[in-house]
Amino acid sequence: MKTLDNCREAIDSIDNEMLDLLNKRMKVVERVGEIKHDTGGAIYRPEREKAIIERLTKISQDNEGILNESAIEAIFLEIFAVSRNLELPERIAYLGPEGSFTHQAAESRFGAMSDYLSLGSIHSVFKTLESKRAKFGVVPIENSRDGIVGETLDLLAKSSVKIVAELYMPIHMSFATKAKNLKDITKIYSKDKGFGQCREFLSEHGFENVEQIPVESTAKAAILAAGDESAAAICSHIAAKLYSVPTFFDDIEDDIGSQTRFVILSDFKNGQSENDKTSILVRLEDAKKAGSLVHFLQDFDGSDINLSKIESRPSKDDDGFGYWFYIDFYGHIDDDKIQNVLQKHDGEVTWLGSYVSDSLKEEGKS
Repeated sequence: MKTLDNCREAIDSIDNEMLDLLNKRMKVVERVGEIKHDTGGAIYRPEREKAIIERLTKISQDNEGILNESAIEAIFLEIFAVSRNLELPERIAYLGPEGSFTHQAAESRFGAMSDYLSLGSIHSVFKTLESKRAKFGVVPIENSRDGIVGETLDLLAKSSVKIVAELYMPIHMSFATKAKNLKDITKIYSKDKGFGQCREFLSEHGFENVEQIPVESTAKAAILAAGDESAAAICSHIAAKLYSVPTFFDDIEDDIGSQTRFVILSDFKNGQSENDKTSILVRLEDAKKAGSLVHFLQDFDGSDINLSKIESRPSKDDDGFGYWFYIDFYGHIDDDKIQNVLQKHDGEVTWLGSYVSDSLKEEGKS
């Protein structure tokens, strides 16, 4: 190919071949949808999608291809999203409004074509799934700097929906306002976690004594700041742009490597894969007895089950200072060694879901 026109002709020809192959793929997808409809199989299979991406990445590496895992994932996640919509269009509920980090997380897994339902609270997402008004829900569960999202854990403790997938997403905050001068700002809106992630910025710029007003989401903060020239928002750059609020500062978070972990919720059980993680809630019968938690954890250690997280939460249904424990560990609920441990603690453990571990993203957490 000697000229630009030659290159363009080659690209056009390859695009034609790709379109033909994609149409052939979608024909097979339609048949898969028919089979799943008859058998009641789940449309969203994170373990299957991850296996495809890993297989294609290995092929690309073996053939010294230009596309790395990130590029392959970006391309094929959109193909998967289109495929799911052909199999069976599903609604995805998320913590809105449009432009929130949770909205971005949802689109990264379900693509631009899906039917999205923006809701004003995490509680509303759970209620929508429980009433079958949506098939999937996307909510935040923890931030690498500011810790666990307590509302999500508290709702998981009593909900029938399960975690079917997780994803980690880098979080970059912007400071946006319509104020002509920063000294004119009298209030700042953000999600409560947003303030926690930007404490150093607020201190450095003399905003410690400015009224900080927590709202449902960082996108809601941008909406409120758009209507008040004396207000500012700590929000995503996308939300500021979407709601036409000028950005004064970008990347204002204290930890530039900050990530938020999101979970995808639904009403089905994933099959086993080679890279699973399981979440449980533990209410120990002898919680006030010395060593009860240690003995519980020793059963996991003795069975070579690796824990990735343990978090205590006040028990809302106990008198006094009762606690239950949220635990993540590697493996699937149906693995034999995990079943052997959990059977020893029948009645003390609530299963919250088993799902493919987003392990590479998790290792990148600060």
